[in-house]
Parts: sequence; C-alpha cells; structure tokens
Amino acid sequence: MNNISLKKIIENLIDTFLEAGEVARKMSEKGVKVTIKSDKSPVTDGDLAVDKILRKKINNLTSSIPIISEETVNLNIKNKSKNFWLIDPIDGTRDYIKKKDEYTLNAALIIGLKPAAGIIYAPAKDRLFFSYGKNLAYEISSGKTKKLDCNKKNQDKIIGLENSTNTPKEVLDIYKKYKVSETLKMSSSLKFCMLATGEADIYAATARAFEWDIAAGHAILIHAGGFMTTH
Repeated sequence: MNNISLKKIIENLIDTFLEAGEVARKMSEKGVKVTIKSDKSPVTDGDLAVDKILRKKINNLTSSIPIISEETVNLNIKNKSKNFWLIDPIDGTRDYIKKKDEYTLNAALIIGLKPAAGIIYAPAKDRLFFSYGKNLAYEISSGKTKKLDCNKKNQDKIIGLENSTNTPKEVLDIYKKYKVSETLKMSSSLKFCMLATGEADIYAATARAFEWDIAAGHAILIHAGGFMTTH
C-alpha cells in the first residue's frame, strides 16, 4: 500500500475521529458507566460507543483488512494476519472516568507487521495527530493543520515523560544517562504525540503496554522523525 492510498484512508478517518471524540467528551461530562473486565481493567460505555463508531467507518473504508480492537478482540484467537488495524477506542480510560483531559482515541494501520499509518485524537485538548509515511506526520488544532518534525520546542531543557509518579529505577537511570533535566507526568498515547511535536524529548517505560496502546503513537512518532528502541 503506497503513501497516496494511506493518505486517503487516514484523511477519510479524520471527521469520524472528530465525531467519536465529541461523543466521548459529552459522555465524560455527563459521567460514564464503568464495568470491570476480566483482566481487572475498567471499560466504560464511552469506550464501547467510540469502538462502534470507529470500527464501522474503518470497515467501510477497508473491508478486506481485519480489525483488532481492545474492546472487542477475542484474545483466545491468534492473529495470523500481517496486515490489520489496531484500535484502542479510548486510551487513558482511568483518566477519562475521572473527567481529566489526556485521554485519546487511537487507530493504527499495520502493514507487514509494521505501523504504516496512525491517528490519535485528544478531544478534551482539541488536538488531532495523524501520519501515513516518512515525513508525513501532522497535527490539526483549532482548525489549522501543521506538519510535525520532532524539532525541539525548548532548547534549554531535556524533557522526559513519565507515566506515573512511581517511576522505576531503570527508567530514572535512562533519563540520567540522557541528561533529562525535567520530567512531566502524562497519561495515554498523548506522550508519543508530544515527542512528535518536539514538546518533549524522551519517554522510557518498562514493558507493560499492549500493542494497541502504542501502535498509532509509534507510527506518528517515526513518521515525524523520531524513533523507538529498546534499552
């Protein structure tokens, strides 16, 4: 699949993400219904509503490509496809339940087992990020579109992102090695977007996330000129 095809698919998803994000935002304001899943993690009626909207549109756009979504996947069935969608309808569900503003809607198109395109929307922040190839990463905010290139916004600091205030020693050691001078706590896939915009410089974490948590952010970050690695 070439960049033109990916561009068409992702651009056709933008309005759907804006619509789903508005649904999620309004449900959060009213207060969502919470259910605890078998893995002890929470799911809300907002997650399920967004999941339904995104899967319907994606299926219309690419009916031959399987969809794996956090909220509807059967983990007992092994995925054998090399091309598929990975969806996390709402990443940062715990913050979403608490009516905070860092939750995100996520979808990534995986081609040949690699993230080829991604879209992330933070409705409460009015920031939508998307990408479909090298040097083809963008942000839409306040109706304006700008290209992303990972250029640092703050030359005086090296900013590291943390998922919680209980940061493991292994992560702190990595930040010390790279001379991180300030850390910011941030939840959800928004962290990858902050790296892609140049608002932060590094995010390290111990292995704990599922693929759908990071696939869209992975695509956007590498397409903006950043990279992901192990330590």
